[in-house]
Amino acid sequence: MEYLPKPRALAGDPVIYVCSPYAGDRAENARRAEEYCRAVWEHGGIPLAPHLLFPRFMDDSDPTERDAGLRMARKLLTMCSEVWVFGGRISAGMAAEIQAATDQHIPVYMIGNLTGAATPPDIINQGGH
Repeated sequence: MEYLPKPRALAGDPVIYVCSPYAGDRAENARRAEEYCRAVWEHGGIPLAPHLLFPRFMDDSDPTERDAGLRMARKLLTMCSEVWVFGGRISAGMAAEIQAATDQHIPVYMIGNLTGAATPPDIINQGGH
């Protein structure tokens, strides 16, 4: 896939889906997701990170509840303007979110790990626009 620089600071309060690892070291990954949400907000977006919300009332270790959480997250993703992918690895759940966004023609941007000041991300698909 071709990488293109992401233009501009965001305008118009777009809702940005925060795609980042959760499984593994959940406490550390949740802390990082909070940082990623802040970066989205600092760039003018409204961050949406279902993996920070759903584990508060759902059991991620219960396969039925995990599947329900993933289904709800994918539904929320369809309501977003863009997906920003954070972190040093793409988990299976993240890959599914990226594919769902691509299928819905939602732009997906690869940010990676934040170091220092957040910089605008690179696009990894143009969402058909």
